[in-house]
Amino acid sequence: MKKFILIIAFGFITNSIFAQNPLAKGQTQLNAGVGISGWGVPIYFGLDHGISKDWSLGGQISFQTDDSGYHGYHYDSSAIGIGFNGNYHFNRILDIPSNFDFYAGPSLTYYIWDYDDYNGNPHPDNDALGLGLQVGGRYFFNDSFGINLELGGNTGTSGAKFGVTFKL
Repeated sequence: MKKFILIIAFGFITNSIFAQNPLAKGQTQLNAGVGISGWGVPIYFGLDHGISKDWSLGGQISFQTDDSGYHGYHYDSSAIGIGFNGNYHFNRILDIPSNFDFYAGPSLTYYIWDYDDYNGNPHPDNDALGLGLQVGGRYFFNDSFGINLELGGNTGTSGAKFGVTFKL
C-alpha cells in the first residue's frame, strides 16, 4: 500500500503545473481524508472559504469509531464531529511559493457520541465540545488539486489528518 501511495504521489509531482495562490478571497475548497487519533481512525470532509487575502473560515464533518479497552473496561464507541475553523495562511508574509499553503488557527467541534460500554462506565473521551488548534500545509499539483497534512488537537481528533484538496 505504501508503494502504491508513493507511486501515485510521484506521478502527481512529476506532472505538476504552475498553481495559483492557495486560497483567494471568495474561493472555496473541499478537503477529504483520514486521520490518526488517540482512538480510532477518523474520516473527514470539510470546506474552506477564503474571506480575505490571508484568512479562511471552514467547516468539517468527521466520523471515527473504536472498539477496544480502557483501564480494563471494554467499549465500542463512535463519534460524529461537526466543526468550524478559522485559519491564517502564512504564504504572503513568509514568501512561500504559490503551490504550497501553510496555515494555522483555532477550531471548535461538537461531538455526537454513540457509546456501548459492557461495564456501565462512561467513555474516557466523551466530551461533547472540543476546542483546539491546528497547523497544516497543502501542496498543490495544479490549480485545482492538492494534498494536505494537518496536525492538531482537541477532544476526539487529537493527532494528524492527511488527505486531498479540491478547489471548487
